[in-house]
Amino acid sequence: MAVEGTPISSSAIRLDADALNDFMKRAFPHAEPGSRGYVVCAAPGHVRARMDPNDKALRPGGLISGPTQMGFADMAAYALVLAHIGPVAMAVTSGLNYQFLRPCRPGPLFADASMLRLGKRLAVMDVRIWTDDPDKPVGQANVTYAIP
Repeated sequence: MAVEGTPISSSAIRLDADALNDFMKRAFPHAEPGSRGYVVCAAPGHVRARMDPNDKALRPGGLISGPTQMGFADMAAYALVLAHIGPVAMAVTSGLNYQFLRPCRPGPLFADASMLRLGKRLAVMDVRIWTDDPDKPVGQANVTYAIP
């Protein structure tokens, strides 16, 4: 991990998966446990997250709802930003564009978030959401975060 006080870089992380999950619990104390998902692993330029949606996440037709998928993509992007800049609660989404690629059937969801650009004020990421095969994403998001 990067040493506190060193410049932010997409080639070094300041928070690992455990630290990110602990931060999320503190930052969102009223969230239902597991409702936002959790970070499985964090590495320079990449975060993998997992969510186990419940019946509240389903839309008519028995598919995982769009808002659930987009919220999960946003959480993965937030975790990726924090992994690189440290525990900065007020880093905020400034843009999120989501593409639905195929039906999202019930079951565990995974997100692979990759850093495209990490600047002083903005971070741009690609997030792929998948269920049983990472090579067949159910959705893809381009997410931009404003860094305070």
